[in-house]
Amino acid sequence: MAKHKFRITIESVADAHGNPVNAAPLVFNAENHDDIIALAERTGASDDRARSFLVGLKLFGEAMLEDRQNPLYAEILPAFGAFMKKLKAARRGDA
Repeated sequence: MAKHKFRITIESVADAHGNPVNAAPLVFNAENHDDIIALAERTGASDDRARSFLVGLKLFGEAMLEDRQNPLYAEILPAFGAFMKKLKAARRGDA
């Protein structure tokens, strides 16, 4: 399956005490079966909390799907699948 390709950049703005941080950003490439940017627009993820949840969830989910045979994911995969179904139903108004 063809995947969307993204460059993820995380820049530190402040430390836990609110002090400015001058550190190099963390930059990496990631692929996903969904267009994460279009999904954020479609679902109305317009604030920082909603966007960070969406991006984290999509990156985590894709990593598990790509490596689903890894025993590390054995316990969480069924719960993650159930969670995603519930989340999608809630977005459609079925829940």
